[in-house]
Amino acid sequence: MAEQSDYAEAGRLLFAGAWDFRSAANTLEALPPPEGIEIALAGRSNVGKSSLINALTNRNALARTSHTPGRTQELIFFTGKTPLTLVDMPGYGYAAVSDKKVKAWTRLIHDYLRGRVNLARVFVLIDARHGLKTTDDAVLKTLDQAAVVYQIVLTKADEVKAAELERRVAETKEKISRRPAAFPELIVTSSREGTGMDVLRSTIAQILAERGGLSV
Repeated sequence: MAEQSDYAEAGRLLFAGAWDFRSAANTLEALPPPEGIEIALAGRSNVGKSSLINALTNRNALARTSHTPGRTQELIFFTGKTPLTLVDMPGYGYAAVSDKKVKAWTRLIHDYLRGRVNLARVFVLIDARHGLKTTDDAVLKTLDQAAVVYQIVLTKADEVKAAELERRVAETKEKISRRPAAFPELIVTSSREGTGMDVLRSTIAQILAERGGLSV
């Protein structure tokens, strides 16, 4: 059995190589074939998905970042030199676009989460300053019903004082403890400071190893 340190090194190597844009899809029909193993990142608009992907892959601009909620309006697929594909999902909730567009990509998010056969895990990003909101409930319910394992990643931890962050972690763990598809461990991150990136990388390496997509 691999030790945690083995996954840490495998995770470092997994994201040390080149990562590139593969494709984008705004409908189910436009999705690329389900090859390899996919890890998706979901979350409310402006929660920091693109920034997290850039920090995770050691790239400054692999994923486009914006202060305007709703910038990512498609499923964006990124690949490296391994069987892993990262999927940047449109933010749900408030966005600075029309209601029609929001409804269309919200429908796409739910359809993708329910039907993607090679989806190994969804990291649901939650702003550490605010915690879980009612806008997260629909996505978590979809994942629970589809039996897709998801794990909460708290973002922007550098903007929260230590005591408040500790409370937020405890509060979030308590809330997800009642959800059938939720992974019990949270990952606390800051894309700006690099906090938690090593944990996230090693977690992804372990998922790949358990799926037979990575030798450790």
